[in-house]
Amino acid sequence: VQLQASGGGSVQTGGSRTLSCTASGRTFGSDAVGWLRQAPGKEREFVAAINFNGQSTFYASSVKGRFIISRENVKNTVYLQMNSLKPEDTATYYCALDPNAWSQGLTNMPERYRDWGQGTQVTVSS
Repeated sequence: VQLQASGGGSVQTGGSRTLSCTASGRTFGSDAVGWLRQAPGKEREFVAAINFNGQSTFYASSVKGRFIISRENVKNTVYLQMNSLKPEDTATYYCALDPNAWSQGLTNMPERYRDWGQGTQVTVSS
Protein backbone atom coordinates (compact mmCIF):
# COMPACT_ATOMS: atom_id res chain seq x y z
CA VAL A 1 0.00 0.00 0.00
CA GLN A 2 1.20 3.50 -0.75
CA LEU A 3 0.04 6.46 1.28
CA GLN A 4 -0.20 9.99 -0.03
CA ALA A 5 -0.40 13.08 2.12
CA SER A 6 -1.86 16.25 0.65
CA GLY A 7 -3.24 19.63 1.65
CA GLY A 8 -0.07 21.38 2.71
CA GLY A 9 0.77 24.97 1.92
CA SER A 10 1.62 28.30 3.47
CA VAL A 11 -0.38 29.73 6.35
CA GLN A 12 0.06 32.56 8.82
CA THR A 13 0.54 32.10 12.53
CA GLY A 14 -2.76 31.35 14.18
CA GLY A 15 -4.28 30.01 11.00
CA SER A 16 -5.66 26.57 10.17
CA ARG A 17 -4.99 23.90 7.62
CA THR A 18 -6.40 20.42 7.03
CA LEU A 19 -4.25 17.64 5.64
CA SER A 20 -5.54 14.48 4.01
CA CYS A 21 -4.01 11.03 3.76
CA THR A 22 -5.24 8.56 1.16
CA ALA A 23 -4.09 5.08 0.25
CA SER A 24 -3.61 3.38 -3.07
CA GLY A 25 -3.31 -0.33 -3.51
CA ARG A 26 -5.77 -1.32 -0.83
CA THR A 27 -8.04 0.10 1.80
CA PHE A 28 -6.60 0.84 5.22
CA GLY A 29 -9.81 0.66 7.18
CA SER A 30 -8.35 -2.05 9.44
CA ASP A 31 -5.13 -0.18 10.25
CA ALA A 32 -4.10 2.48 12.70
CA VAL A 33 -2.71 5.54 10.93
CA GLY A 34 -0.31 8.13 12.21
CA TRP A 35 0.78 11.59 11.17
CA LEU A 36 4.43 12.46 11.65
CA ARG A 37 6.48 15.46 10.61
CA GLN A 38 10.04 16.41 9.89
CA ALA A 39 11.48 19.88 9.96
CA PRO A 40 14.76 20.74 8.21
CA GLY A 41 17.71 19.54 10.23
CA LYS A 42 15.55 17.68 12.72
CA GLU A 43 14.51 14.10 13.22
CA ARG A 44 11.10 12.86 12.23
CA GLU A 45 8.66 13.25 15.09
CA PHE A 46 5.26 11.88 15.95
CA VAL A 47 2.25 14.19 15.69
CA ALA A 48 -0.95 12.15 16.07
CA ALA A 49 -2.41 8.69 15.58
CA ILE A 50 -5.85 7.16 15.22
CA ASN A 51 -6.98 3.58 15.58
CA PHE A 52 -8.75 1.59 12.87
CA ASN A 53 -12.30 2.75 13.63
CA GLY A 54 -11.52 6.27 14.80
CA GLN A 55 -12.56 5.70 18.38
CA SER A 56 -9.11 6.08 19.85
CA THR A 57 -6.64 8.90 19.22
CA PHE A 58 -3.26 9.89 20.55
CA TYR A 59 -1.45 13.24 20.25
CA ALA A 60 1.99 14.63 20.83
CA SER A 61 1.96 17.10 23.69
CA SER A 62 3.12 19.83 21.33
CA VAL A 63 -0.08 19.65 19.26
CA LYS A 64 -2.67 18.41 21.75
CA GLY A 65 -5.60 20.80 21.92
CA ARG A 66 -4.69 22.36 18.55
CA PHE A 67 -4.71 19.43 16.09
CA ILE A 68 -7.48 16.91 15.47
CA ILE A 69 -7.01 13.58 13.72
CA SER A 70 -10.02 11.85 12.19
CA ARG A 71 -10.85 9.32 9.50
CA GLU A 72 -13.54 8.37 7.02
CA ASN A 73 -13.00 4.73 6.15
CA VAL A 74 -15.67 4.81 3.44
CA LYS A 75 -13.46 7.36 1.69
CA ASN A 76 -10.23 5.59 2.64
CA THR A 77 -9.00 8.88 4.06
CA VAL A 78 -7.46 10.12 7.29
CA TYR A 79 -7.40 13.83 8.12
CA LEU A 80 -5.30 16.09 10.28
CA GLN A 81 -7.02 19.35 11.12
CA MET A 82 -4.43 21.82 12.33
CA ASN A 83 -5.56 24.91 14.22
CA SER A 84 -3.73 27.76 15.95
CA LEU A 85 -0.67 27.04 13.86
CA LYS A 86 2.73 28.21 15.04
CA PRO A 87 6.00 28.74 13.15
CA GLU A 88 7.41 25.68 14.94
CA ASP A 89 4.77 23.57 13.18
CA THR A 90 6.59 24.20 9.91
CA ALA A 91 7.62 20.81 8.53
CA THR A 92 6.95 18.17 5.95
CA TYR A 93 4.03 16.09 7.17
CA TYR A 94 3.75 12.38 6.46
CA CYS A 95 1.14 9.73 7.12
CA ALA A 96 1.97 6.10 7.73
CA LEU A 97 0.47 2.84 8.97
CA ASP A 98 1.00 1.19 12.33
CA PRO A 99 0.33 -2.52 11.89
CA ASN A 100 1.10 -3.30 15.55
CA ALA A 101 -1.54 -1.05 17.09
CA TRP A 102 -3.95 -4.00 17.35
CA SER A 103 -1.83 -5.64 19.99
CA GLN A 104 0.31 -2.81 21.34
CA GLY A 105 -1.96 0.21 21.22
CA LEU A 106 -1.26 3.53 19.54
CA THR A 107 2.31 4.74 19.69
CA ASN A 108 4.40 7.87 19.39
CA MET A 109 7.45 5.92 18.21
CA PRO A 110 8.24 6.82 14.58
CA GLU A 111 10.03 3.50 14.03
CA ARG A 112 6.73 1.62 14.49
CA TYR A 113 5.24 3.20 11.39
CA ARG A 114 5.57 1.86 7.90
CA ASP A 115 4.41 2.47 4.32
CA TRP A 116 5.39 6.10 4.49
CA GLY A 117 4.18 8.02 1.50
CA GLN A 118 5.28 11.29 0.05
CA GLY A 119 4.85 14.09 2.50
CA THR A 120 3.24 17.47 2.17
CA GLN A 121 4.95 20.69 3.18
CA VAL A 122 3.36 23.03 5.71
CA THR A 123 4.95 26.42 6.23
CA VAL A 124 3.74 28.71 9.00
CA SER A 125 4.90 32.30 8.78
CA SER A 126 4.94 34.77 11.64
